[in-house]
Order: sequence, then C-alpha cells, then structure tokens
Amino acid sequence: MPSRPILSNAAAPLTQQVEVMDERGRLSTISIPAERPLTVYVDKRELVTLMTLGGAPEFLTLGYLRNQRLVKSIEEVASIQVDWDVNAVAVKTVNGIRDIEERTSKKVVTTGCGQGSVFGGLMDEVDQIVLPCEARLRQSTLYKIVDTIRTQQSIYKQAGSVHGCALFSSEGEMLYFVEDVGRHNAVDSIAGRMWLDGLEGGDKIFYTTGRLTSEMVIKGAQMGIPFLLSRSGTTQMGHMVAEKLGMTLLARCTGKHFLALTGKERLVMEPHLADVLRVA
Repeated sequence: MPSRPILSNAAAPLTQQVEVMDERGRLSTISIPAERPLTVYVDKRELVTLMTLGGAPEFLTLGYLRNQRLVKSIEEVASIQVDWDVNAVAVKTVNGIRDIEERTSKKVVTTGCGQGSVFGGLMDEVDQIVLPCEARLRQSTLYKIVDTIRTQQSIYKQAGSVHGCALFSSEGEMLYFVEDVGRHNAVDSIAGRMWLDGLEGGDKIFYTTGRLTSEMVIKGAQMGIPFLLSRSGTTQMGHMVAEKLGMTLLARCTGKHFLALTGKERLVMEPHLADVLRVA
C-alpha cells in the first residue's frame, strides 16, 4: 500500500431545511442541497475554488489533484486539511509541484457542471493510456448495477439538484457512492478514495448519473476503468475519446434498456434477460 497523507475529517452537512410556499399558499419545509465553496491551497498557493456539498472534501481535493494531473502519486501529498470556518483546504506536498504556475496557466472550459475545467491540454495524456482489453461485463451484471443505483438511498431522492457517481466491482458490487453538486466533483472524490485505498481500476465499472463528456471519459481512463455507464447520454467528443481509448461506453442505462456505444466486444450479451425482465 502507498503511504497515505494525513487527512482531516471535515465532512459538512449535506442538506439544509428551508421554508417554501406552494401554489395554494400553504407553507411547508423541504430539504435542499447545501452547496458551499471550497478554496484549494497547495503549498500556500491558491489554486481553485470548487463548489461542493462538502460530504467528502478530502477525497475531492485529492481526486482533483490526481485528475488534473498535478500530482502523479499519492506519496507526493503529505497532508490535506479542511477548515470550513474559512471554506478552504490546505494541501501540503512533500517536495512541491514543479512548474505549477505554468501547468495551471492554461484552462479548457468544458461542458461539465459544477466544476468543468481542466489544466493543460485536454488530450495530452490520452495516447499514453492503455485500458485492459480482457475485461468483460455481463449483461446480468449491468442490470444488477442499474438496480442497485435505483434503490440506493441518496441526497437526490431527498433534495434533488445533485449528481451521483458510483464505483462497482466486476461482479456488480457497489464499492463507493458519492453525490455532489457536479458530476466532476463526484468522480474526483471517487478517484481520491481509490488512491487512498490503493484500488486499481482495471476490473472496475464506473456509473454516473450525468452525461458522458470527453472530460468524464478521460477521467475514467486516468483511473484505469474500462467501463463507463450513464443513465444519460454522451457527446460527440466523449464518444470519439472513448473509441480512441478502447473504452466501453454505455448510455441510457435505465431499467432493462441500455445503448452500447463503444467497446462492444467487452460485453457478454444475455439478451434473454431483457425479455425476462419485461415480463417481471
């Protein structure tokens, strides 16, 4: 196991109660997501402000640094300390980040919600990523994943207005589930958790409620995950990058329905299950 950074434990409340009035003038109380800013400082240098629920700020920060390619290994991070009194997180690295000014000077604004910009060239590392060609996903496992998400207790069911991401084993067992105001925050939080737990992605399956943009595909590939599932759709560039990587992209995953867009050779089809589920 790689050495772990020292982490605070500063999860914030995920929802807030507010009073509302309906169309008949009746007052009631509902829950809404508790969005808050989190400014990231790396070695005392202000880097970025993320808007987040704050449920897993340490994992989010670590995954952000990983997916923005600012640190290559978890051993480079000495500590991550969150202070909600000032809405900030202080990251201390072991030896600093070389050329951080140059590496963070260029941003590509993407179609992501919540946080959708990346440092450096968006496609810089795609050619170096190799996903396992031997990985397989059974149709029955896909249905198990979709059903697990359907029954998962979530902030979305309680308060709406958030995105969720989940990591599954090759057998369809849910390992992590994270919600945040943007799907990029949720995927970064899972990336950070995987790093901390020393998990490889080659035999994992990633699910997101949001659309599969190019940045989401690249982040999944950086985590080494060959399967990306969404209840939503994809974009042209997301499709192009997935084809380039040889990633299996599945969209419109609801109930018994799905659309395999790329990497179809990794799927173990069991079409009779669709008919069985239709009767049920």
